Amino acid sequence: MTDIKKLTLHPRQLSFEMLRDIYNHPVNLTLPDSAYEAIDASHEDVRTIIARDKSAYGINTGFGLLAKTRISDDQLELLQRNLIVSHSVGTGEALPDNVVRLIMVMKVASLAQGVSGVRRAVVDSLLGLINNQITPNIPVKGSVGASGDLAPLSHMTLAMMGEGDVYVGGKKVPAAEALAQHGLEPITLAAKEGLALINGTQVSTALALRGYFLARDLLETATIVGSLSIDAAKGSDAPFDARIHEVRGHHGQIEIAKAHRQLIKGSAIRASHDGEQDDRVQDPYCLRCQPQVMGACLDIINQAGKTLLIESNAVTDNPLIFNNDDGPVAISGGNFHAEPVAFAADMLALAIAEIGSMSERRVALLIDATLSGGLPPFLVENAGVNSGFMIAHVTAAALASENKSIAHPGSVDSIPTSANQEDHVSMATYSARRLYEMAQNTATIVGIELLAAGQGIDFHRNLATSEALQAAHQKLREQVTFYDKDRYLAPDIEAAKQLVLDGALTKHWQALRSNWYESK
Repeated sequence: MTDIKKLTLHPRQLSFEMLRDIYNHPVNLTLPDSAYEAIDASHEDVRTIIARDKSAYGINTGFGLLAKTRISDDQLELLQRNLIVSHSVGTGEALPDNVVRLIMVMKVASLAQGVSGVRRAVVDSLLGLINNQITPNIPVKGSVGASGDLAPLSHMTLAMMGEGDVYVGGKKVPAAEALAQHGLEPITLAAKEGLALINGTQVSTALALRGYFLARDLLETATIVGSLSIDAAKGSDAPFDARIHEVRGHHGQIEIAKAHRQLIKGSAIRASHDGEQDDRVQDPYCLRCQPQVMGACLDIINQAGKTLLIESNAVTDNPLIFNNDDGPVAISGGNFHAEPVAFAADMLALAIAEIGSMSERRVALLIDATLSGGLPPFLVENAGVNSGFMIAHVTAAALASENKSIAHPGSVDSIPTSANQEDHVSMATYSARRLYEMAQNTATIVGIELLAAGQGIDFHRNLATSEALQAAHQKLREQVTFYDKDRYLAPDIEAAKQLVLDGALTKHWQALRSNWYESK
């Protein structure tokens, strides 16, 4: 049984550490009394606005192009219910538990700031789902990332109402049944509450956070594997000299170069060809320019992370309730427009694609006997009879090329909706969703490089690599044996991919990346 971590959620204080904990495993979440006080005050403001008997968008009017349609007080609950059921139009497979958990926690964090006008019962309803590990069935497709993630968040809200389906322990069950089993009451939404729940960027932000976590993991492992490739190919360590990178000044470049210096330090393979005369005046870019390319990836990962951390703590529904000197007012704006998230997701797509692209180039180098520093063709003895890593490289090339197409920015697209009332949209939800597929592709590419680089290190069997790289090599060999002759290679690739995704190689060098990330 996984231990459930207890967290107190203070509004605007979500950190990456907390978000990663929430993503990685179930949590038990509570709010401080101060948050409930703000929630109660905001709900009272909504009651005051209703009592004035004047039109207020999202409170006693229709939505979107129907904003001028006034709704009578006795139909406000029906208005909210109709909003949810009519907007629950998502399609495709269900979002996974960890992404839905992030969505719900960020929605709680938004509502708890006391400007959305909902009752504390609404927030407690979400906490009930989170703390009882009840996962609303949210289809992955159906949002354009503006006016909020309306369709997916409606499916979330449907579960709170005891309608639709949820997942409990991986099993799909009716929401009403799951609520009853856990002693939870379905909620009846009051004025403003449905709109507050479904306006917002929490779905696109959760998907982008998943991509951010994966991009960080991929870059860290690819840096270790890239160093293994340098040593396997008897590459030079001169390009990682700190002086080169200091005079350019980019944070990411400086940090990646430092990591490579420390990873290679003490390698007997490196020492064996120090000063050795050969035909190679300079190494190919995939070895030599890792700090410049992967450092640039680190920089845009950091930039995307800064945006996503702000968005995780943001209030993104509409309208918002503020209290002026002359009383409460509902102000309509556009915080639900997810353009910042779309841009962040597009940056992460660039980083994930480039990590894979450089890795594929190093695989190509290692199997090429004219470039690989004396390694046998295709990294296998008796090449010809054996094909070795020939077609493993083709797989890496196919995935790298696929990522190039998927990486096309989603944020440059827009399509008008709601009878042209919502005439520019961000496409953030797609932009963020596609990061997972890209990350799987890149993890496979880096896994293939890990196999190839490990093979290369083994061909220098009379010489040891560095202590740090020996630890990485040992992790590989615990899962995959040396490739002495052709065999069924797909399982080896899958095992190496899992080492990449699990972060198994990075556990020994936490200190090396302590200064990588500017948003903690």
